[in-house]
Amino acid sequence: MDILNSFELTKEQVQFTSLPSNYKEASEGQHRIVFLCDGEPVGFFLLHSTERVKEYSDNPQAMLLTSLSINQAKQGRGYAKQAMLLLRKFAADEFPDCNEIVLAVNHKNIAAQKLYEKVGFEDTGRRKIGPIGEQYIMNLIFAD
Repeated sequence: MDILNSFELTKEQVQFTSLPSNYKEASEGQHRIVFLCDGEPVGFFLLHSTERVKEYSDNPQAMLLTSLSINQAKQGRGYAKQAMLLLRKFAADEFPDCNEIVLAVNHKNIAAQKLYEKVGFEDTGRRKIGPIGEQYIMNLIFAD
């Protein structure tokens, strides 16, 4: 999808996430997720079922969410919130062994923290040091 290569983010956002063009090929255990509005890609994230997940959760059925981004031209329309509200059902349908999604959000990225809290992610109390400082580890657990 060439349109993914045209995604843009603000300078501030680029420090916290990655553009979809950085993930033209998914490695084994990485799942590229593109969300659409009227058939047009507006957002992107990766779900990982790799060894990397163990850095964030002790749950062998957890998956790691990274690189959530909304094309700058489409921001402010609720796409990220809607995608994250659909995440639990999507993951349960597509990855039936998964019962938890974990992510790391930078302590300076208040907008992302608020988004994740609004859609049901909770702070696990775990912390990790990332490339630009402390990250909060959050998770979304699926009710059985």
